Amino acid sequence: MTADPVITQQAPTPTELPAGVRASLSPSRAADFKTCPLLYRFRSIDRLPERPSVEQARGTLVHAVLERLFDLAPAARTPEAAGDLVPGQWDRLVTEQPELAGLFPDDDPAAVAEFLRSASALLGGYFAVEDPRRLEPAERESLISAVVDDELLIRGYLDRLDVAPDGALRVVDYKTGGAPREAFEARALFQLKFYALVLWRTRGVVPRVLRLLYLKDAEVCDYAPEAEELVRFERTVVALWRAIEQATAARDFRPRPSRLCDWCSHQARCPSYGGTPPPFPEPTTTPDPLRDARSSPAPPGADE
Repeated sequence: MTADPVITQQAPTPTELPAGVRASLSPSRAADFKTCPLLYRFRSIDRLPERPSVEQARGTLVHAVLERLFDLAPAARTPEAAGDLVPGQWDRLVTEQPELAGLFPDDDPAAVAEFLRSASALLGGYFAVEDPRRLEPAERESLISAVVDDELLIRGYLDRLDVAPDGALRVVDYKTGGAPREAFEARALFQLKFYALVLWRTRGVVPRVLRLLYLKDAEVCDYAPEAEELVRFERTVVALWRAIEQATAARDFRPRPSRLCDWCSHQARCPSYGGTPPPFPEPTTTPDPLRDARSSPAPPGADE
């Protein structure tokens, strides 16, 4: 699928919000609440820091390289060119996010070299499933947003949006982990349906394909949403938001233990593991309707 140019939608500021909008929700935070209400509280209300993992950093690096790859002329988008981008993109990420340097004690050159090699290996998985010389994405790392239920702004960042000559949309999401088990695949499809809903509400077009590219296993998962399904999904998102509001008013965010707990950064504060959550934050300013929206993409690995 080739693409026609589409202007990237810019992040709205509070003064640009439609009248009546009083909250926002991203697919990551909505998925957090579905997975575990307490996790949502730790991330969105307490804003507890989370130390990045090597896997998350690798995902961020691979996403950055794939975004920059399409800056090259089509004929230059080769595996070798992608590999050449890896060191420079890593240096840029460490400059912008100095905490990433702490992943490798004393900046161990051998550990860093192995990390960069592993990122290049994942790029090999990308080239096994796509030929970027035949693609011209319409948007990359693009913020999209829409208002639902008159009061809720839903928004998120697309890895890539392709637009065919006939106007058909294809949403593409890169996953640097292996092809998932059922619980993880459901989370990934939830994220893509979120994007599909935003695109449908803002552009009047239901995406023809939602595509997950699993780079580690060089697998492609395509899903074709329908308008009736997105109507039901919109009701689900609004219901989640109302449940979040109720939990916030009651200050009642309970843990929901699952297999995903193994990847949680907050077990020490979780009652399911003998911990105690911090005191519930007291509001100090007027609530920001964009509180849940990200000003920049979250580390991609966090969603994988």
